Amino acid sequence: MLESNLITIDAKKEVKIMLSKKAWTMKMLAEKLSQASGKYYSQQNLNYRLSQNKLKLYEMGYICQILGFKIEFIEKI
Repeated sequence: MLESNLITIDAKKEVKIMLSKKAWTMKMLAEKLSQASGKYYSQQNLNYRLSQNKLKLYEMGYICQILGFKIEFIEKI
């Protein structure tokens, strides 16, 4: 059974933090994400997907790779 005090990750907030650390805009990220994935992403579409929590894990992986970050899963002890 899952614990009731699970932490919710706000993907939009995390992406905005990464963008600000790299001095990138959402438009720049959308362009690079389109190139990396082969799927078209507009700035508006990317913002919507982040706001509605509809981003797939592989898309977040692309974003992290593009911006020079990594996703890490650590077992809770």
